[in-house]
Amino acid sequence: MKTVRVNASAPYDVVIGRGILDRADDLIPSDGAKKAAVISDDTVFPLYGERVVSSLEKKGLDVVSFTFPHGERSKNGKTFLDILEFFASRSLSRSDIAIALGGGVVGDIAGFTAATYLRGIRYAQIPTTLLSAVDSSVGGKCAIDLETGKNLAGAFHQPSAVVCDPDTLGTLPPEVFSEGCAEALKYGIITSPELFSHINEKGIDFDREYVISECVSIKADIVRRDEFDLGERALLNLGHTFGHGVERASGFGISHGAAVAIGISTVARGAEKLGISEKGTSDAIASALEKLSLPVACPPGLDVEAAFEAMTHDKKRRGETTTVVIPEKIGKCKLVPMNKEELTGLMKAGL
Repeated sequence: MKTVRVNASAPYDVVIGRGILDRADDLIPSDGAKKAAVISDDTVFPLYGERVVSSLEKKGLDVVSFTFPHGERSKNGKTFLDILEFFASRSLSRSDIAIALGGGVVGDIAGFTAATYLRGIRYAQIPTTLLSAVDSSVGGKCAIDLETGKNLAGAFHQPSAVVCDPDTLGTLPPEVFSEGCAEALKYGIITSPELFSHINEKGIDFDREYVISECVSIKADIVRRDEFDLGERALLNLGHTFGHGVERASGFGISHGAAVAIGISTVARGAEKLGISEKGTSDAIASALEKLSLPVACPPGLDVEAAFEAMTHDKKRRGETTTVVIPEKIGKCKLVPMNKEELTGLMKAGL
């Protein structure tokens, strides 16, 4: 079992270890809480809900649960309000706690609901996908999507704890596991050639505890230095600017992880063609992604112009410019502000 301390404004531990799902009662601090609300989706809760509920009940907590249909299409205002009404109908107080059990969608919407209910209650993350384990469960960003774009309504609300049991990854469909690999590889590209090499060499058979703990450690360091996303933390958005556009243009038919893989490959190819990146960087990235069964280009039939338009509504925009993460070489990226024309030109060069 490994523990990574996240020294944010409200410090907490990320605990990573096989078989710890049944120890939620020990690993999630809930001092003063009388109730715990488990938020999950209709795929994850049938798999792990009973174990988490039973564990929390051992602490004497009154545990209630709310599930919603799985998938990005549920990360919207209606689900957000439904959960708020559920909290209120179960009389959760400011001393109680919410538990996000699931992947990135569950963590995002449960965290945002916890941030806004009664102006903020505690919550904990129990990620059950690789994507949420290595990335979205840590750092305190939580949000819902609007019609115009992804994650446009949200908050910074740090969890009280993150409990990550790699055994839960064993029930993931292969394509969902591969999607999380895109986020894991991202951390290698932005700051760790060693992590990149490990994943590239091992493919999907990489050491799960090692990779998760390395990704979390990297993110914890970045969050410590830039908790509220005013500078360096933008590096974590590698591939996400165009990736979010691809998701939106596909009507979320292309998953987040696959879209990020497309986004990473596209920006790397474009940057290399424009002479910004070291020669061979885009090929190394594409090769690693393909070993993980991830796409490296937009599929035929995707409305690329719609993707470009959605990209310009990205939350990273500041006035007329968007901060783009450029991979200069494996293990080193830089942030480049670009206007709409420059950004579109970069991505077109990478198609």
